[in-house]
Amino acid sequence: MTQLFAKHQADALPGHLAIVMDGNGRWAQRRLLPRLAGHRQGVESLRRCVRACADRGVAVLTVFAFSSENWRRPQDEVSGLMELMAKALVREVPQLQRDGVRLHFVGDKAALSDKVRAGLHEAEQATAANQRLTLNVCFNYGGRWDIAQAAAQLAARGEPITEETLGGALALAHVADPDLLIRTGGEMRISNFLLWQTAYSELYFSDLLWPDFDEAALDAALADYGARERRFGRTSAQVTHSAGAA
Repeated sequence: MTQLFAKHQADALPGHLAIVMDGNGRWAQRRLLPRLAGHRQGVESLRRCVRACADRGVAVLTVFAFSSENWRRPQDEVSGLMELMAKALVREVPQLQRDGVRLHFVGDKAALSDKVRAGLHEAEQATAANQRLTLNVCFNYGGRWDIAQAAAQLAARGEPITEETLGGALALAHVADPDLLIRTGGEMRISNFLLWQTAYSELYFSDLLWPDFDEAALDAALADYGARERRFGRTSAQVTHSAGAA
């Protein structure tokens, strides 16, 4: 671990980290490679990030792998992404199992092929008992879809729609809301990712393209988070008094 992280260890660590893994295609294009080569390199970066988060004590990592809007991309890129996901599952699950990582796939699975759906289910089942790190992979996911499907569930059951019931019906109801949201690639927006869940998340934007986001970049983001004061609507004085009372 870097010296920066060693200093950060005394600071607050996000229990739940969410990442918009942006910049794979641009990483490839700058090297005159097909965009899919960037997505393959992005898988390598995700592998590195998962291991780093587990080593640092992050309990939950949620990543944006394929948005519901990504279907608008060129068909060959979409097909390549689907094939990449299927192959990555076969290759990565045994190592995730050894590392104690539990997989959850979050999103609208109806539009996926039977092969991909079966692979997602098998990966979840294989890692279901792991407890070191929960890895939520948002695949064919959109924040608006998430809120709409939660409301539809409640309406179908005849339940009242409140903040509490809606939150309990969302696709990530099995984990607490993210403490920190990182977006790579230099863009400063959340792009329909976890719209409900990130209401009070700290936001961190990196100019690095996702394949270049390494352990040092992660440590810099964690250190930045640790230096922030989270007020959740309270004043700074209230936060200081509450921390002193604790």
